[in-house]
Amino acid sequence: MPTKGQTITNPTNGDTYEFIETAKDTNGARVILKATIQSKGQLVPNHFHVLQDETFEVVSGQLTVLHGGQTRTIAAGEKMSLPKNEPHNHFNAEDTPVTYIQTITPALDFDYLIENLVGLAADGKSKNGKYGLVQELVSLKYLDSKSYLADIPVAVQKFLMYTVAPIGRLFGYRAIYKKYSGIEK
Repeated sequence: MPTKGQTITNPTNGDTYEFIETAKDTNGARVILKATIQSKGQLVPNHFHVLQDETFEVVSGQLTVLHGGQTRTIAAGEKMSLPKNEPHNHFNAEDTPVTYIQTITPALDFDYLIENLVGLAADGKSKNGKYGLVQELVSLKYLDSKSYLADIPVAVQKFLMYTVAPIGRLFGYRAIYKKYSGIEK
């Protein structure tokens, strides 16, 4: 279970995430985390959040953001908000680390998502930010923090989500693993 002040580190790349506020701390209003990303390049595919807005405030280094068909670099002291339902991505494109504060509203189960993504990566179940189709479909179906890939039609993703994800669960795939978060979903 994510807790305020908890720091998790991806041992494969050294990226760290500190929970400043969790969903529990804010009664579901938001999740705030401080991320230090050492790895270079995209960690997740281009995506959009159906129910959540995100704000990034860079503390040090530079954060690259893809949004609205444009690439923008946010430097230390700058802030950018990304509204729900708009395709985007954010990553470190530099050779030096970037540290930023990320705020997600409402919280839903985003803090659990981060905890599980890092856990899966630590267990070698991720390659270059990709967790495999079945894992991604199970997460999509069973997480409250609904996100879709930006480059695949949503109708196709929903069809796969409702057909493949339940089968994936039969084979042990979960959106939230007890091993990483103390609960299972």
